[in-house]
Amino acid sequence: MDNNYVFYKLRKIFQWDEEKIGQLFKSVEYIVSPLDIFAWMKQEQYEGFKVMPDEALAALLNGLIAEKRGLKDGIIPVPESTLNNNIILRKLKIALSFKDDDIIETLKKADIRIGKAELNAFFRDPKHQHYRVCGDQFLRNFLRGLQLENASSSLRRN
Repeated sequence: MDNNYVFYKLRKIFQWDEEKIGQLFKSVEYIVSPLDIFAWMKQEQYEGFKVMPDEALAALLNGLIAEKRGLKDGIIPVPESTLNNNIILRKLKIALSFKDDDIIETLKKADIRIGKAELNAFFRDPKHQHYRVCGDQFLRNFLRGLQLENASSSLRRN
């Protein structure tokens, strides 16, 4: 999936501003200029748009994990140089402390039904015979479910 789209959706879901995004990168010691952040925030048709590299999105997700869960053994994780939807989904699962049932419920909000066995296939080793590639549509629906979940919980708070 397009990293800029994932970045856009995460900004909307968690209501991040530029300062918060900078803090997430800083928390995992990933050096990024504010100009790059602004360029990643732009839509493709606008001047100054830049494609967000895999390593930057991985670092941002690591920052989200560090913020929500803390660093594992105090060690700052090295961002992956190559991302795929399975890794993005796994990092979101870790950051949000989601169990399988939480993901299933989130997907239901986006009108997607999935069983635990089918879901677990996304988190298997790619060499495993029952590994399944997480498609763009699946990840898009998961992000949509998170957004709907967040919107409904925001309404309850107000």
